[in-house]
This record gives sequence, C-alpha cells and structure tokens, in this order.
Amino acid sequence: MPPDPRPIPRFIADSSQEGIPHGRFAELLAEAFRGACREIEDLPAGVEVPEEIGWFPERAWGGRVWVPATARTDAAGSPIELFGHVSYAQAEGGEPADFRGSADFTDVLAEDNPDWRIDLNDDVIGRWRGETGMAGDVTLVWGTPLVPGSIAATAELELVTVDQEAVSQNRFTLVALDALEGYGDDVFLEVKLWNRRAQELASESLYAEPEEPGEPQEGEARPA
Repeated sequence: MPPDPRPIPRFIADSSQEGIPHGRFAELLAEAFRGACREIEDLPAGVEVPEEIGWFPERAWGGRVWVPATARTDAAGSPIELFGHVSYAQAEGGEPADFRGSADFTDVLAEDNPDWRIDLNDDVIGRWRGETGMAGDVTLVWGTPLVPGSIAATAELELVTVDQEAVSQNRFTLVALDALEGYGDDVFLEVKLWNRRAQELASESLYAEPEEPGEPQEGEARPA
C-alpha cells in the first residue's frame, strides 16, 4: 500500500475496563471533582456542589485514567451544570494515585435545546504532533444520547473513525484527535451514535454551527 497522506493515530485510548464508577471508589473520585468545582474562578456566588454526581465510563490514555462527570445544581434559582473529569495514575497491579480534578460550568442545558440529539462535553487533555507542522488536540469527549436505541458512539475525522465505544447506561466516553492542523483546512471531530443495525441515529460537532448569512438572530425580524 502507498504511504498514508494523513498518518494520524487512531484508537489511541484503552477501552473502558471498569465502566461507570460506583461505591467507595466513586466517593473517592467525587472528592477530587468537588474540589475542582470549588476552584472554578467565575462560579456564581452561593452555588453548592451537589452530592449526586453523574459519572461516565473511564478511558485510559497517556499513562492516566480519565473519568468524566457532570452534576446539576442551581445559581440564584436557575439551573446550571457542572462538568469536568477526574484523572489518576495507576501502575500495573498498583493502587490509584495522584488524583487530579478539572471542572467548569454551563447554563446551556439540553432541556432548553430540543434540537440537540446528543448532549456533549469535551476537554483537551493532550497534544499530538506529526511531521512538518501536522498536529492535533487529544480530546476527551463524553456524552449522553438524546435519541433512543443508541448502543455505540464513534468519533470521526472526515468520515475516518478514530475512536468508538459502547454506550453504557446511556452514557459514553471517547478519546480522539480534534482540530487537526497542517492538512490544509483544519479538520474537526464529529461524534455519531449508532443502533444495533449499524444505522446512524445522530451526528454532532463539538463546535456551534455558524449562522447562515442573512439568517435573523433570535428575536430579530426576518428582512422583507
């Protein structure tokens, strides 16, 4: 076969081995996540970090295990979502160590966006560098299907699958390159959901779609 014109790494993370955390280990992760939430600089005053945290399947990459999370709370009576992840190191046969939490919040919620088909969060956790200026962001992506029948999620770069994982308890976690540079136009990640018949149920970008030229913004009248 000839050389690949786009030699990017695919399926770079270990598949989930433990699934969604529970029990005493989930409590240990929760301590790190709550600590990260309290350190959010622009977190509205009076926001309390809830006891209930929604965990997602873990994925291992770069010598660490990454466990995404979301939690609902409110700010001055309005709901917000805390989101982020906890990562830790785990030597072969050893105990988890070096727990690190990362968190942020949003008031853009799935229930306010009925056109969403996947509720997605993401965070850049590393960097990949190829030859002659080619590069990309190693990105942790976690989400909840908003359409029924989803059994698997994939991450794609221009129709090339670069990661896939089963949907577990209506949640999934992916690790893949995003925002490829050095290949002409930048290439961005797309997340897709699939059913048991290998039919595509939904497709979402990690980026907001640009407004069409001439389209009115919400609250604006359409030109005559």
